This record gives sequence, C-alpha cells and structure tokens, in this order.
Amino acid sequence: MTSSSTTVERTTGTAAPGRRGPAGRRGLAHSKIDSKRQWWGWLYVAPFTAVFVLFLVIPLAYALWMSLHNKGIATGGQSVFVGLDNYARAFSDPVFLSGLVRVAKFVLVMVPIQIGLALVCALVLDTLATRLSKASRLLIFVPYAIPAVIGALMWGFLYSPRFGPAADIFGIFGATAPNFLSSSMIFGSLVNIVTWQWVGYYMIIIYAALRTIDPSVYEAARIDGAGGLQIAARIKVPMISSSMVMILVFSLIGTLQFFTEPTVLRSVAQGAIPSDYTPNMYAFSLAFSYSQFNYASTIAFALGIFVFIGSYIFLFATRKQSGLK
Repeated sequence: MTSSSTTVERTTGTAAPGRRGPAGRRGLAHSKIDSKRQWWGWLYVAPFTAVFVLFLVIPLAYALWMSLHNKGIATGGQSVFVGLDNYARAFSDPVFLSGLVRVAKFVLVMVPIQIGLALVCALVLDTLATRLSKASRLLIFVPYAIPAVIGALMWGFLYSPRFGPAADIFGIFGATAPNFLSSSMIFGSLVNIVTWQWVGYYMIIIYAALRTIDPSVYEAARIDGAGGLQIAARIKVPMISSSMVMILVFSLIGTLQFFTEPTVLRSVAQGAIPSDYTPNMYAFSLAFSYSQFNYASTIAFALGIFVFIGSYIFLFATRKQSGLK
C-alpha cells in the first residue's frame, strides 16, 4: 500500500488521501504567515482606532443623542426625547441663520484670496531653481506652523490702536491710523489673519502637485512658442486641477467652521465681535454660557449638515476637474 501511494505521488504529483504533498504544506505555511500579518496589522492600527472611537465617534454619537433630546426646567431636569424639534428650531433661529450668512460672506471673500495667493506663490516658486526658492517656501509656510491662537493674539496686538505699530506708521505720513478692531473693519482684519495663516499650507500642496508634472511637457510647449504665462495658465493649472479642488474643499470646510480667530480677538475688539458671530461661536456660547447643551449640540449638527451639503454641491460641480466623475 505504501509503495503504491508513493508511486501515485511521483507519477501524478498529487498526494494520496490523508497525506499532504509539498504544495499543500507550502499553502498552509503561507496561510499561517498571512494570518500572523493580519494580526500584526490590527495590533498596529489598534491605538489609533481606540483614540478615534474614544475621542471622535463616541462624542459625536453622544452629541447626536443630545440633539434629539431636551433638558431643562420645563422637563423637570430630565432628558426628554423631542425628535427633530430642536432642528426645526435651529433652522428657524435668526441668530443661527445670520451666523451662516456671515460665514458665507467669508467664504466668498476669503477663499478666492487664499487660493489665488497660494497659486501665484506656487507658480512663481516652481519657476525658480535657486536657494531663494527654498528659503521663500519656508518663509511662506512658517505662519501655518504657528498655532492659530498664538497667531490671532499676535495680530490682535498689531491691530491694537493703543499698543500696535499702526499709529506710528501712519503718523510718519501725517495720517491717523484706522481702528482695525472696529465693527466696520473687523471683517477685513479677520480675513487678513486667516489668509496669512493658511496661504502657506495651500501653497505647499499646489507646489508639490506642480513638481509631479513631467518637465518634457514644458519643453514641448516652449518649442511650440508658448511663453511663461501661457504655460502656467494652459498647462500647469489644468494639470493640477484635482489638487486645486482638494484645497478648495479644505478651505470651504474650514471657513464654514470659523471659530478660533474671532473668539481670540473678541476680548480686544470691544463690541465688534458678538458671542454669536459665527455658528460655532453661537454653539459654544449656548453650551458654556447658558448651559443649553442640547440645543448647542443641535446647532453643531445643523452646521455640519450645511457643511456637508456645501461640500457635496461643490464636489459635484467640479467632478470633472477632480476626477470623481
């Protein structure tokens, strides 16, 4: 019996029933190795997963639960399920809606300025091949490395009519310095702060995308008689359209969630920035000034709905440029 089964193995290359051939043993070994790799992969991902669930998923789920309930004197201090009543109240709240209009104005003004400056800086630096290019990239990017709170405090000092340098600079020309923290100028002051801080970040993304373009494309365009501006407008910008769409989405989402800069400047801009200046500030004020945590959660999720709708509309409108079609 042994000799016959051995003969079958040698002639057919398959193992007799109840025995594993070399191929079967190799398959089993590979299966064990893949299983060990999967376990190691899950082990490496576990810390991030734990932090992600603990500090993002669970708080979001709890905030969503709070937005569907109400708690106060009228409910006897007990959480009562109210369904979508809080959302109906939020979408008809004039304070919330005015905050949305205000951040929409910031989007219309600030986003084009940020992206335009970042694109120009990236295009200029892409044409330079000197040490000045490296130093310029670093200098433009440095404001992004500064924490937003520190940057806002610094600009608050520069804008101050008492301590800032504006009075001395305008005094040289015999003029009176404007109050950059007044109600009429706070909009432009905030635009300047956010633009200063984020242009470098967007510039780095655009510059990295430009460096992926094959230089032979530029050489072919120059042979055809294209100049620098034509190459930039007709070759470089269209070839990085997907990166442009990405940073536009980043800028859109960040602007709609405007919070840090106006909150920091509120203490030095007397009366120019109310507590409900933006939807995020309104939610913060409701939660920590008036203890309306349920309605504050509703405002936060209502803002998230607007952000999602705005991002989806923009991505749908630019699906050809972003390659999502």
